[in-house]
Amino acid sequence: MVSPSLLSALQDRLQHAFSDPSLLQRATTHRSFSADHNERLEFLGDSVLNLAVSSLLYRRLRDLPEGDLSRVRANLVRQETLHGIALGLQLPQVLRLGEGETKSGGKQRPSILADALEALIGAVYLDAGYQPAEALVHRLYQDVEINPRMQAAEKDAKTALQEWLQGRKMKLPQYRVVATVGAAHRQTFDVECDIPELGLTERGIGGSRRAGEQAAAAAMLATLKAKHP
Repeated sequence: MVSPSLLSALQDRLQHAFSDPSLLQRATTHRSFSADHNERLEFLGDSVLNLAVSSLLYRRLRDLPEGDLSRVRANLVRQETLHGIALGLQLPQVLRLGEGETKSGGKQRPSILADALEALIGAVYLDAGYQPAEALVHRLYQDVEINPRMQAAEKDAKTALQEWLQGRKMKLPQYRVVATVGAAHRQTFDVECDIPELGLTERGIGGSRRAGEQAAAAAMLATLKAKHP
């Protein structure tokens, strides 16, 4: 069990005291530990994070066009960046994982830490509303470098797909986890990428939800390039 003092210290680092402590506990619980885990909070936090980072970039990079803003945002919300922020918050010491996941190094795994960070953002949103959650995200990114040069960073598949669609004035793709396979500490995620306007659906598999989404986006990009060379 995680000691109350560690959870209290985490709230100090977040600068948010939870009115509903169960949200904090759920946000720091991996599916390998309990059925009451953080994946739904992660889903919610992902959307809050994207909106909060978008508002941050809109204010800071006033002269940057939409496409470049999207690329900078993709750098800021990617797993590598979230992993670094999670380490700064000392999330490994408060995560609750199953025995197998703990033994395999799960508390240091970038995908688990990134997901937990998003879950915490979702938990703050449910606990206090959007403004405190946005303020949290802006605090978390205070020490993260944000500049237009990020636009030169290599695009991941999800970003490339988003830009392809935006360039044609089309809606963003929808991602859905179709199935999870394997033991809790060695799961693979089967993810569907759907573009209703084109009637196209592709699937991808990865060791995390993020990896599955990237694989599905890559498959969709390949299909689009074949149909629209």
